[in-house]
Formats: sequence, structure tokens, C-alpha cells
Amino acid sequence: MIKGLNWLSTFMEQKVNSVKQGGLCVACLSPNAFNGLCQPCRDDLPVNRWHCRCCALPLAFPSSELLCGDCLKHPPPFETSFVPWRYQYPLDGMIGRYKYNGQRKFGRPLMSDFAGLLEQALMDGSITRPSALVPAPMDARRRRRRGFNQAQDIAETIGGQLDIPVATGLVERVRRVRAQRELNRQARLANLRGVFEVVSEVPERVAIVDDVVTTGATVRVLASVLREAGAREIQVWALARTPG
Repeated sequence: MIKGLNWLSTFMEQKVNSVKQGGLCVACLSPNAFNGLCQPCRDDLPVNRWHCRCCALPLAFPSSELLCGDCLKHPPPFETSFVPWRYQYPLDGMIGRYKYNGQRKFGRPLMSDFAGLLEQALMDGSITRPSALVPAPMDARRRRRRGFNQAQDIAETIGGQLDIPVATGLVERVRRVRAQRELNRQARLANLRGVFEVVSEVPERVAIVDDVVTTGATVRVLASVLREAGAREIQVWALARTPG
């Protein structure tokens, strides 16, 4: 089972195979991993089973057909979200080590499983196939410090498996903002006002791709500019959603 993720040593990390069948599990070092996770650790991932049918906010009661209070009061500019996990232990630690420490072997199993879940949802009609994936843009300075944009990483992985084009340069950040982690929902919306600009033609059906949806402020603002630029059907695809 997944235990605390910080105890992995540099020596043991070099032995982990996170992208192929076999090899060691990135979380518990079991030798029976598939795409970087053994089955018990994969079963430990917190499934977003009951959630708002629009923004995927986890709900405390069994329903995936109801809208949360925020979506009822302030309908978002996107139609639906596909977010398979809750941002809780142990998934939050895996995303954190991938996103903030550059340890991509913790992100690859999640992206691989995410692509598989999306493929199944497209096949059974739970979601519709977009014409393009739009990764949430990252501030240029932050990207240089981090070395990569995790949203683009995710979009390219799932786009390659699902054969959906990735529109990396479709939307740009046109000004710097404070780090969103420090702000509440209303402050995030104000912080992001005017930050995104569409710079090329927008397909009618798009899916915004990100790693974690927290308050939903970023995807709301991004979806708004995409809709104003001509998108008619907008989805949000992300690895995880924070509980309310």
C-alpha cells in the first residue's frame, strides 16, 4: 500500500520504472507495478465518485447528476468536467512531487490511467470528443523555474493516446498574477481578470486540461475567453478536484 512518499531515497528512485509493465511501484516499491503503480496502490487513489455533474466538485452524498450550490448560483461557462480523483492523500503527494519537485515518475502513472479512463468515457458516450485540447497556460517565469508546464505535459500525454490535437499556443497569459494557492475563490477570480488572451482560431469543441481544479477560478476564466472567441462546447479535464 502507499505509505509516506518522502522516504524514497535517490538510490531507490533510480530503480523505479514508472512507464512500463513490470518494474517497481513508484509509491511502495512493490515489484508488481503496471505503468508505475501496483494494484493495491492504484486502489488507494481517492476516486471522485460522487460529484457535481458540471464542475466535478466532490459531494458528501451519492450523486453524480446534481449541481453543486456554486454551479446553481453562478453557472460556469463550460458544459461539464471529467475529473476522476479527489485531491487527497496519497494522490496529492504524488502530484506535488511531480509538479513542484520535477519528479515526473510520480505523474506518469496518473496520466496513463487518466488517458485510459477518458478513452473508456469517450467510448461509452459519457463525454464527447473535443476537436482540441487546451492546456492551461503557465506564467513564463514560473515555467522557466519549474522547467515544464504540467498542464501541457498532461494534455500531450492524453492527446497522444486519444489522437486529439493539443492546441498549446491557442491561449497565452498576457500579464503576471499572484500565486493562486494563496487566494480564496473571489480573490482568484479578481486576480485572473484579463490574464488570458486567445491568439489564434478556436475550434468549436475544446477541452481545457489542467492538473488540479481547486476553486475552479482558472478554468472559469479560461473557458470564458474561449467561449468569447468562438468555442461552443467546452469541457474541463483534470486529474483531481479539491473537496469543498
